[in-house]
Amino acid sequence: MEYTHSDAELVRQPIGYWSWAAYDAVITRTRAALAGIGTTQPQWWILAQVAGAERPKSREEVTAVLRGYLAVGDPALGEEIDTTVARGWITEDAEGRLGLTPEGRDFFERAAALQRELWDERHAGIPDEEYLTTLKVLQRFIHNTGGHAWHH
Repeated sequence: MEYTHSDAELVRQPIGYWSWAAYDAVITRTRAALAGIGTTQPQWWILAQVAGAERPKSREEVTAVLRGYLAVGDPALGEEIDTTVARGWITEDAEGRLGLTPEGRDFFERAAALQRELWDERHAGIPDEEYLTTLKVLQRFIHNTGGHAWHH
């Protein structure tokens, strides 16, 4: 790949722009790929939370984990949970616990395979050591600016 600037010029580039550009490229690609199989990114997050739970989680527990993801918020997550139920991917019992249906398990597996493909695509040519350094640098930027980020 060809970089946009020399090293001397890159070191003076604004992190705000490049972190936004990376975010925009990754999120746009991810959402388009998920739309291609008939789902949204929040629905994927919900399916992953329910599929990966050691015990059934309630709607409130799933929302508590996901509410900070890309600033989606509780109302939108509630609508997305409702959509996964309406599509027959998730059930909700009388106590509000969520579970995958057989159709939901099949769809989750399909979406998980797509997410693995997207991971491989994004990480092409990037050694784990460089990825680790990148995340640590981004977390330091967040810390240095008084921001807060959390991801399980």
